[in-house]
Parts: sequence; C-alpha cells; structure tokens
Amino acid sequence: MALFRESTGYLDFARFGPPSNAVLAERSRLTEYAAVAGPTTVDDLMRQDLRARAAVARLCRTDTDHVVLLPNTSTGLFQAAFGVRGEVVVSAAEFPSNTYPWARAADARPRWVSHVCEIPEAVTGETAAISLSAVDFRTGYRADLAAMREVAGDRVLIVDGIQGFGVVDEPWEVADVLVVGGQKWLRAGWSTGFMVLSDRALERLDPVLSGWTGAEDPGLFDDSVHQPAPLAAAWSLTNLSPIAAGALNVALELVEQAGIARIEAEISAKVDELGEVVRRAGGQIVSSFDPARRAGILAFTVPGNPAETVGAALNAEGISATTRPEHVRLSPHVSTTADTIDQLAIALKRVTSNNRAATPPARDEIRGSNPTRR
Repeated sequence: MALFRESTGYLDFARFGPPSNAVLAERSRLTEYAAVAGPTTVDDLMRQDLRARAAVARLCRTDTDHVVLLPNTSTGLFQAAFGVRGEVVVSAAEFPSNTYPWARAADARPRWVSHVCEIPEAVTGETAAISLSAVDFRTGYRADLAAMREVAGDRVLIVDGIQGFGVVDEPWEVADVLVVGGQKWLRAGWSTGFMVLSDRALERLDPVLSGWTGAEDPGLFDDSVHQPAPLAAAWSLTNLSPIAAGALNVALELVEQAGIARIEAEISAKVDELGEVVRRAGGQIVSSFDPARRAGILAFTVPGNPAETVGAALNAEGISATTRPEHVRLSPHVSTTADTIDQLAIALKRVTSNNRAATPPARDEIRGSNPTRR
C-alpha cells in the first residue's frame, strides 16, 4: 500500500503537507475509540501525549522532560517571546509568526535586522536572545545553526524549525527553544506541533503563558493557583487533542523509520530535478545552489512574466505551488513523482510559449519581413 496519496502536480509542501495514510488511519482509529468511550477511554487517549513527546525527544536528541506539545508554531513563539526579558535580535524578514510575538511582548525589546545574515553584527552586550528560522520561508535558505550557536554564546537561541524539521538533518539540540508545527513537512495535519526547551531556556525564560496543565498537581482542585510544574511541563497551556498527538507521533515515527539523512538526500535530488526543469524553460533560480545552505524549497522567476501570472498558469495546469509577489515557490517531498516533474515541465513550456506568442516582433524583424516599409 502506498504511504501517500497527494495529487500529481503537488509541489507545495512548504505550505502544507498532505497527511500520510498512516496518519489518517491513526486519526480514524483514535476517533473511533473516543466514540465508544468507556471508563478508561480518556486516560488511554491522554497517553498519546507521552508517545509523541518521546518521538520528538528521540529525533531532537533530548528527553521527554524537555518537550511540550503545542497546537502550532505561533503558540510556542508567543510563549518564548513573553518569557524573554531584554533585547532580542530578530530579522524583520522572518515569516510573521516570528515577528509579531516580539512586537507584542512587553518585556522583550526587539532589535530588528533586515536579514538573518546580519544577526552576528547586531548582537550586543544587552542582547538576551536571538530568534531566527532554521529555513527561510521565501527561498529555502538554510541557516547555519551551529554557527549561530557560537554567535549566541550564553544567550538564548530561539529557532522556528517548521520549514526544516523532517526535511534536513540539523543539530537541533543547539537551540535553546525549538518550535515546530507538524502540518507542513512532517505531514501530521493541522493542530500538531511541539516545543523543545534546553536547561538554559528553562532557567532564563519565564513561563508566563502557562495554564492549569502547566502547574504542579494539575489534578488537585483546591481553589488556589499552583506554582509552575518543573521543566518543560510548565509551558503547557491546556490539554491538547490526544487525537492530534497520536497523529503527530505516527508522523514522527515515519521520519524515524525512513531516516532523516535519506529524506534529506531524496528531497535534495528532487529539488535538483525541479531546478533543471526551471532552467530549461528559461527560468531563473532565486534559491541557493549550495546544497549545504538549502532545504526543500526552490524559488524561481520567469523573466518577462510577473510571478502572479506564472503561478496562475501553473495552477491552471494542475501544479500546486505558492506564488509570492517576487517569485514562485516549489517544494517537493520524497513522494513527489516523476509524473509531477514532467507535468511541471509541460506547464512551464506552455508559459514560455505563450509569452513568446504574446511578444510583438521587433522593429528590425518587421522591416526584414516587409521591405516596402523601409
């Protein structure tokens, strides 16, 4: 049985990763179990949280005490932002989920730079934390996390890993706060995600956005507000969906079984194939050519054609891609087929053919075809 079943032409995993059949089956199994609830059903379902945290811990080379599940990336980034006290260096070009929290948190003082490459020069003696994406959402540029750890030193390093986790093999353990949503490359579906906190983060950051499930003795209802629980548990807001936790666990186990090195190699090869198709069609690659500095995203333009026009034409030919004002973004996965790549080649050929047909002949060509008009 096939593991995946997205449509031919789907090249938009950086926006959303269609869940695997195994994830769908697990969601269905747990939902069915919930539908015939008995005395132990809720307790049984809640154990999915620990299973998912254990899978996260294995992939991040940590332990379950340093992992908390979240419904999305934004929640974790807001929790981190409200927990920081002092200056935070962050790029204004980040995806908005990593800029709004810093603008909203009263005790965090954002020091804005225009690109992640400018972060090292922006760090000062007043800097308490650095926040960045492991992979840029526009071009797929892959930050050097190990080097950024050196830049951060004893400061808190906060990493939005949603565009890299499950795609590339990174030293995730160098991050003090790693936040990942599961709906893209992990293919776990919406309302899945996690946050990993290092000992440094647990010591330096205040769990301001912490709910009753993040307190000591959460099941003791004694009409008082309890102290935060030890370690990452303090960052829990409320009970999450155990069905979503089960789906996340299965998605993470699939990554483990396949091996992240293999996944990275296969996606990189598909990015190369897509790049060759784009170049043959006369397109220009915007993303990095260096495999060490790219993930699963390929951004490109077609000279003489607005990105909106190219994107609309690809969609009309059955290609799922993300269109930005400045370029079109393609993002394949291991399940991307040769038929999808062939379909892209046909679609791009039609785009460029239409462009040539719409271009009026040059003045010299007119003269050459009709000498009487000289």
